[in-house]
Amino acid sequence: MNDCFLVLEDGECFGGISFGCRAPKAGELGFPPAGGAGAGEVVFNTAMGGYHEMLTDPSYAGQIVALTCPHGGNYGCSDDWSERGPDEPGLPEIKLSGLVVRSLYSGPVPKGRIPLSEFLRRNGVPGIEGVDTRALTLRLRDRGSCTGLLVSSSSGSALSASEMDRALAFLKAVPSMEGRNLLPSVGTRSLKCRDVPGNCRFAVVDCGIKGNILRELSLRGVSSTVFPWTATAEEILRSSPDGVLFSNGPGDPAVLSSLAEVIRELLGRLPVFGICLGHQLIAHALGGTTQKMKFGHHGCNHPVRDERTGQVQVTSQNHGFEVDGSSLPPGVNVWFRNANDGTVEGLYHECLPVLSCQFHPEGAPGPRDSLWVFDEFVKAAAVFSAEKEMIPCRHAGI
Repeated sequence: MNDCFLVLEDGECFGGISFGCRAPKAGELGFPPAGGAGAGEVVFNTAMGGYHEMLTDPSYAGQIVALTCPHGGNYGCSDDWSERGPDEPGLPEIKLSGLVVRSLYSGPVPKGRIPLSEFLRRNGVPGIEGVDTRALTLRLRDRGSCTGLLVSSSSGSALSASEMDRALAFLKAVPSMEGRNLLPSVGTRSLKCRDVPGNCRFAVVDCGIKGNILRELSLRGVSSTVFPWTATAEEILRSSPDGVLFSNGPGDPAVLSSLAEVIRELLGRLPVFGICLGHQLIAHALGGTTQKMKFGHHGCNHPVRDERTGQVQVTSQNHGFEVDGSSLPPGVNVWFRNANDGTVEGLYHECLPVLSCQFHPEGAPGPRDSLWVFDEFVKAAAVFSAEKEMIPCRHAGI
């Protein structure tokens, strides 16, 4: 019997069974919405596994994720798989607002792990199983991502008319992802250092960084000085890094004008790199723009073509905004392009040490085809450091 419902902003409703933390009843919904668990932008992820990494990925803040894979929870959850970066202890371990699955595994899990439902329960995040995720995915693909809410029924196996009305009124007050700054809900609030043997150091601006990005840098002998997203260009320069990396993160890049300005001040003074949201911010700093996608890219099977070599790699992706290729000024070139829909997946500059990628080269979850992108970041930083001179800046619409 259905006891939980995913209500979409257009009134469409998907019934299922609650797991994890119980979703609020309609009468418990607060006005105005305080944000957090149970409400957010509904997206679908096409990965066949890696649900624990999705749950702990800061880029999913403010979203309800539906798994297209029909099974969820088959191998339990382990802290070893967490993608939580160096954020503050008081911030939640699970970053997304809710999880939707077709079939939840509830059997035994290997020693040292906990069931998926228990992991959600401990972190106060609701889940719903038994949903027709095929129908939900088709709706999101055909009509676009939308705001949704997980809500429990007070009685019976359906929401009453008054409960539905209250849920829809609540959804009207939930902020759209477009125009939303979610960085205050993720990432570190203070300077943190991660030292490893080696002679290269990156300043890393934490916009909700995934833990595996820092791990991949460490594996290449790169120490990291992690700054909060509010850091200024002067603070970054005072740390004397060999390069600066702007991380992934949630929300709309178009409203993060202060970060774009920081990047603009660093261009030509340091090698600048960006992943996911960082890539989009670099585009803004160089004079380009971004735009909302219909349903985004969320999964581990997205083919991306290197425009310089023609080589195609399979990548892990999680983003709902894209760089508008037609907005890029002279001197800014497309490094990678999505082989499915042609969207811009990476940038490089003709005369400035700037490299970026929209996908996640660190995977986690997903393929490791593009780990070499980190090598390109390190190589560019090493060349710049060895030259010890300013690279002349050719006009690029900055």
